[in-house]
Amino acid sequence: MKLLRKDIEKDNAGQVTLVPEEAEDMWHTYNLLQVGDSLQASTIRKVQTESSTGSVGSSRVRTTLTLSVESIDFDSQACQLRVKGTNMEENQYVKMGAYHTIELELNRKFTLAKKLWDSVVLDRIEQACDPGQKADVVAVVMQEGLANLVLVTAAMTLLRAKVEVTIPRKRRGSCTQHEKALDRFYEAVMQAILRHINFDVVKCVLLASPGFVKDQFSSFLFREAVRQDNKLLLENRSKFVLVHSSSGHKYSLKEILCDPTVISRLSDTKAAAEVRALEDFYKMLQHEPDRAFYGLAHVEKAADALAVDTLLISDKLFRHTEVSTRGRYVRLVNSIRDNGGCVRIFSSLHVSGEQLTQLSGVAAILRFPIADLSEPEDDSSSEED
Repeated sequence: MKLLRKDIEKDNAGQVTLVPEEAEDMWHTYNLLQVGDSLQASTIRKVQTESSTGSVGSSRVRTTLTLSVESIDFDSQACQLRVKGTNMEENQYVKMGAYHTIELELNRKFTLAKKLWDSVVLDRIEQACDPGQKADVVAVVMQEGLANLVLVTAAMTLLRAKVEVTIPRKRRGSCTQHEKALDRFYEAVMQAILRHINFDVVKCVLLASPGFVKDQFSSFLFREAVRQDNKLLLENRSKFVLVHSSSGHKYSLKEILCDPTVISRLSDTKAAAEVRALEDFYKMLQHEPDRAFYGLAHVEKAADALAVDTLLISDKLFRHTEVSTRGRYVRLVNSIRDNGGCVRIFSSLHVSGEQLTQLSGVAAILRFPIADLSEPEDDSSSEED
């Protein structure tokens, strides 16, 4: 994401102009937008024209509109973002108050205006515009006949390819059909790697599986690379890391990112840091439950006692439609930061973020134990937009 302009007043009202440069930037933009904001962007509008003879025709024209945002729709697989609202500035094609839906486009600037830019939204812009926060990990999670190629970025986990091939069982006295099917499977996974991995950006490719599938595939991959003289694979061989997983399904990603070998390679990535923080929380919950709280009301009470060392909170909570509820989460984050605590905002599109959502989306590791709070948990912590 590129920041072109930032005009924010002392009362925290103002606007920013941004250019989304890659698919992940649409996810960042989705987290910046709220109902009631104003969005100015280039868009296509179908207009009707009447000729001098009275015949009516229609054409599609490109125009710039400013919408008062009413609904926001994000497709996480295609990374497409559509924003619907009413036009705030009349032009020759669109009347004031007319409804329109803008689909934001890569490499086209947009201007977003808010009445209140809070600290969480400003941090999101800083993260999105930081060149060090780009996609740098790919995991190929596999078992015989099934492989999931997953891109792990700082903000999201994206399934880029899924390979499924039926592998017949070994027959007594003959393994030919089994071996041929395995070769077809490995070839398909190899093509998926070549098609979807940008080795200029990716620092590490994790090959994970139960048993010896990953080892056999790695041998196949580099044997074929030598045979085909594929310099791209051979030059990046050091980026491939073999790790164990319990299955070839996407949910195994969490255990992969907890592997000590992987942690040492990915120590500087946000995704790995989130997984480690969640592991630390669960260990604390098991061994010292009075130092591990979850749910908004309990965490707020711990924050009031200046007891929170690390806050784990899902970005999903900051998309709450109720301004007062969203403000409550923002105040919690600010208060913990002001008191020297660490705040980790989890992406709801990461496996660790999905797991945190099961704990109402907010949890905390405390500096010192607090006796169990018996008051009922506040329902608002589990509400979604």
